[in-house]
Amino acid sequence: MDIWNQLMAGFATAGTPINLMWAFVGCAIGTAIGVLPGLGPAVTVAMLLPITSQVEPTASMIFFAGIYYGAMYGGSTTSILLNTPGETGTMVTALEGFKMAKSGRAGAALATSAIGSFVAGTIATVLVTLFAPIVANYAVQLGPPEYFMLMVLAFTTVSAVLGRSALRGLTALFIGLAAGLVGLDQITAQVRYTGGVPEFLDGIEVVLVAVGLFAVGECMYTALYEGRNKPSMNRMGSAHMSKAEWRRSWPAWLRGTAIGFPFGTIPAGGSELPTFISYGVERKLSKHKEEFGTTGAIEGVAGPEAANNSAVTATLVPLLTLGIPTSVTAAILLSALQNYGINAGPQLFQTSSGLVWALIASLYIGNVMLLVLNLPMVGLWVKLLLIPRPQLYAGILIFATVGVYGMRQSAFDLYLMLGIGLLGVLMRRFDFPTAPVIVGLILGPMAEAQMRNALSIGEGKWGVFIERPMSATLLAVVVAVLVVPRLLALRRRHLA
Repeated sequence: MDIWNQLMAGFATAGTPINLMWAFVGCAIGTAIGVLPGLGPAVTVAMLLPITSQVEPTASMIFFAGIYYGAMYGGSTTSILLNTPGETGTMVTALEGFKMAKSGRAGAALATSAIGSFVAGTIATVLVTLFAPIVANYAVQLGPPEYFMLMVLAFTTVSAVLGRSALRGLTALFIGLAAGLVGLDQITAQVRYTGGVPEFLDGIEVVLVAVGLFAVGECMYTALYEGRNKPSMNRMGSAHMSKAEWRRSWPAWLRGTAIGFPFGTIPAGGSELPTFISYGVERKLSKHKEEFGTTGAIEGVAGPEAANNSAVTATLVPLLTLGIPTSVTAAILLSALQNYGINAGPQLFQTSSGLVWALIASLYIGNVMLLVLNLPMVGLWVKLLLIPRPQLYAGILIFATVGVYGMRQSAFDLYLMLGIGLLGVLMRRFDFPTAPVIVGLILGPMAEAQMRNALSIGEGKWGVFIERPMSATLLAVVVAVLVVPRLLALRRRHLA
């Protein structure tokens, strides 16, 4: 039976009333979870894993996929309106989306986010349907040297693009890298940099740092430096995109989709890495550079959101065809399959064909459901901006506190969140970009492990990174990112 017939059979299964109900409930819960900072899809799916003993496999996997997918949609809402990312993958959306909201264009930002998510998710699902085995076979050929250089490329791109100074960007990156080293060594299991604090043994939670830097930092900064200013967030604007915004959005959606999909198929830091790269690309290509970091550029929302959803969909490629989860949530989905005695891998398409194709078909259905859920509610979400500033920021702090405490029920995490919030205030006050901190924290431990594995392959020789064609190419790109902009700047000064 060819792919088309298998997909139609999948739609027949996913389109039954009971499975449609599970898909809708999953999408609705996922969207709500995405809005709440600290409560991500991984935590939610983990909490709901016990339903695998009561619900048949296809229905539960469709339900979990809906939660996973919906959280990516919902996470952009608070990023745009409140500068509070509900998910780490939507942190980049806050950079321009929140500035658009403050300048009265929250409706356009939410609309381009929802439509871009739909476009990217649909295209990525088509690619999963057609090319899953091919893409997975290519991705599995990458080794530790290539993964390490890929992460070095992410470090240099983010540090060079964000902020007005590359030095400040690198400083912020090293803060994140240092935080990522806290806890147990991934390879030797040695305790390091914990200062004797037991809570640091498991490392520092990325969501905790994101909520502290963005949500708590924003509230503190507003109270300290903008409390007496006339509020600028409450200006309402159209809940739709103009023709000009449509023209600026659709190329960014397509570019973001193209950037996000390959990253979702490899364990290179989840959806955070492609969103940062997409943001850098849009900033470089935009004809409205003056809007970035000031009034908010719509491309800076459209591209990263598309990259995020494309990468999230692409995680199904290695999960289903190789049994390799490339994100925390994918790992929990893998455990859900194992609860049913189903082993993900190359034989899954033969042994559990009905489940696989029903799951893929449910992604098409879920995309439509999420678009229907989110677009009509744009006007409702924008009305959040009518909430007076004191009550609004009090609510943000409450959600942040409940979300962070709910992760481990630890009062220590709350003190740490407040400390990171103070760091966020200082960084914003002295114009240090905060995004590189998150990138360093997420990718730092992975980069360290891949570097050590690569050196083991090369018997301790650093030449292993230039002996392999792919890693050498990535190294050349890293050098170009660091050197070419400076050479062009010198040339412009010389010509002037």
